[in-house]
Amino acid sequence: MNDEKIEVSKEILAAPEAVWRVITDLDRAAEVMRNIVSVERLEGEGYTVGVRWRETRRMFGKDETEEMWVSDIDEPRSTTVQSRAGGALYTTVFTLEPSDLGATLAVQFSAATEDPGFGQRLMLAVFGKTAMKATSKALVEDLDDIATAAEGRN
Repeated sequence: MNDEKIEVSKEILAAPEAVWRVITDLDRAAEVMRNIVSVERLEGEGYTVGVRWRETRRMFGKDETEEMWVSDIDEPRSTTVQSRAGGALYTTVFTLEPSDLGATLAVQFSAATEDPGFGQRLMLAVFGKTAMKATSKALVEDLDDIATAAEGRN
């Protein structure tokens, strides 16, 4: 199995509960985060394990749609969202901790490919660093957008 990981974090000047409300509000995600074009709920209500949705994001100048689901929740400390595409399992873990200024929100994104074929290995070798850099930039933008929304909700 091939595993790629990115971790970013941000200090947010808002109570952890305000940040939690932003990161778990699927229905407003496209309004809050600049890289999310749309969210279409497929299964479930609110934000619980098993809730599924289609999320369209703008990456590399084009829109990509993936089906995603909530796979774990430890309210209000962490939540895990997963998706599967192109033979890989993508996992995003949001971890929220109280801080002196409000809250620290960390995001860990990983992509795991079981038994990648020659084509996948070649694509990772050629485009892997560029894709991971773009993903890291998108995650930083997501954190900035979450911070803006949470700080405005206090």
